[in-house]
Amino acid sequence: MAQNTQRAGAAQATPVARAGHVGGTATAPRPTLPAPATRGGQTPQTAAAAQEAREGGAAPRKVAVVTGAGSGIGRAVAQALIRANWSVALAGRRAEALAETARLTDLTEPTSPAVVTVPTDVTRPEQVDALFAAVRDRFGRLDLLFNNAGTFGRAVPLTELSYDDWRAVVEVNLTGAFLCAQAAFRTMQEQEPQGGRIINNGSISAHVPRPHSVAYTATKHAITGLTKSLSLDGRPYRIACGQIDIGNAATEMTGRMQTGTLQANGQTAVEPVMDAADVARTVVHMAELPLEANVQFATVMATTMPYIGRG
Repeated sequence: MAQNTQRAGAAQATPVARAGHVGGTATAPRPTLPAPATRGGQTPQTAAAAQEAREGGAAPRKVAVVTGAGSGIGRAVAQALIRANWSVALAGRRAEALAETARLTDLTEPTSPAVVTVPTDVTRPEQVDALFAAVRDRFGRLDLLFNNAGTFGRAVPLTELSYDDWRAVVEVNLTGAFLCAQAAFRTMQEQEPQGGRIINNGSISAHVPRPHSVAYTATKHAITGLTKSLSLDGRPYRIACGQIDIGNAATEMTGRMQTGTLQANGQTAVEPVMDAADVARTVVHMAELPLEANVQFATVMATTMPYIGRG
């Protein structure tokens, strides 16, 4: 997950230049992304359609939005989806980090999946609306939201947590997740064919807390409620919703696990971590199921981390 607390300006969508494409910028509230550059014998309209189709005339590529895509799990999941031939909109607070994620995908072929970067503060409704408008304008539909943006907040005793600290975590982890899910839901409900999938990033903390983590733990428990409500409300519209609860993926947020972190018994201990790519493979599996099947909840964790028996 990537931190997403800084207030940003209106969201902008920047397609990543690759062979057969040009870059450009779109502005809120209704971003309009530039048409792809034409290739031989194609108009801009036919080129735009062809670029999303797989070779051999197969079905168009599926389209995903990944929030918190500038680092950590979001970056790993975005890269895994692209390798699985998805077109991906990378959303996050830091434009430069999103650009780095896009660069690391190393897309060089005209038939490669499309990648766009959309700097977005998920706590701002107008920026979330602009993000999903950009996706509709660029791709025409949405098949997946990986609702990943989040922050741990300050690890301090309960009595020392300020209102502003509490609110900052709630706004990103819960309000931001709701806003993105709502916008994705609207898009999936209105598109033809109808439907899609939302995968929320929960946490081991959606089950059991760490010391000094009241805001993070409360919001991750709330994500479980969000997942269940979306699953129920999405049934009439072929919108599936699942949740992946992750424990100790090696990212910037878990760096302290490798140097020692406070345990429930009051001691400090180093904890094992796992490769974020292992999480990404699980998300891709969940994403590529037919809409008639759904992984409602999945837990992926470092095998020997203190979860079973925590506390």
